[in-house]
Amino acid sequence: MRIPLTSYGARELVLFGGASLAGIVASAVFAWYLTPLFAVVLALVLNFFRDPSRMPPEEPGLVVSPADGRVVEVAEVDEPQYLRAMSHKVAIFMSPLNVHVNRAPCGGQVEAVVHSPGGYRNAARPEASSRNESVTMTIRVAERDTRLLVRQVAGAIARRIVCAAAAADRLERGQRYGMIKFGSRAEVYVPVASGFQVAVQLGQRVRAGETVLGRFR
Repeated sequence: MRIPLTSYGARELVLFGGASLAGIVASAVFAWYLTPLFAVVLALVLNFFRDPSRMPPEEPGLVVSPADGRVVEVAEVDEPQYLRAMSHKVAIFMSPLNVHVNRAPCGGQVEAVVHSPGGYRNAARPEASSRNESVTMTIRVAERDTRLLVRQVAGAIARRIVCAAAAADRLERGQRYGMIKFGSRAEVYVPVASGFQVAVQLGQRVRAGETVLGRFR
């Protein structure tokens, strides 16, 4: 059975996966009792970089989750830097066991992608949003005269954010555009004035590209 793996993790798959395979072979010959340990490491590496297919909903006006994980924040906040408006904010925490490939929450044109340096605090905590390393992408929503912000935030273990999208790119709802490696946080901001209505709640489990975060009224 083929395990779908993301190309965003090619370097780590070769490095850690190759080392684990070599460990399995070597331990099977010289120290059989270590073989299960290397097998577990290989399984964890493959699990982290898996990239299952997803079927985004086709109904117009929907915004879907950019990440797998658990909703840790639903709020109305002032977003003064990019949207310059009061906005609905939905934050999702990704544990190391979740799929970490990120997907576009809506269709539209990328207006800007900005990397911000920062720390590596626990991504489940609200302060990680402004204090941790992050990549912020703004999208002009195809179906509405509004903009949306999606942010990838590094966590306590995460040390690398991959964003394959660039300004002027066109994205489809649910399209892969990057990942955050080894535990992290993803956030979506939508202006309140756009008529967006949040459809998830704290603690809810979501799937990238499929779970509806909300809809434009």
